Amino acid sequence: MHPDLSPHLHTPECNELIAALKNCHADNPYKKFMGVCNDFDRAVTKCLNDERELKRQLNREKSAARRLKEVSAS
Repeated sequence: MHPDLSPHLHTPECNELIAALKNCHADNPYKKFMGVCNDFDRAVTKCLNDERELKRQLNREKSAARRLKEVSAS
């Protein structure tokens, strides 16, 4: 299960992979259940995980900067 796949939530690279997955599902309405689109699905999952990890890292850095600023202001 993927999170919301709306284009405005993801990077252009992930949006391309999401579009390829959706096209594969549209082109293979029954074969998709037999694993024809699994490579696209794995690529989308990896891209989404990389995005989430990058967001976590950026939030961690922002938090550390905010804490440092609060401590120095006190």
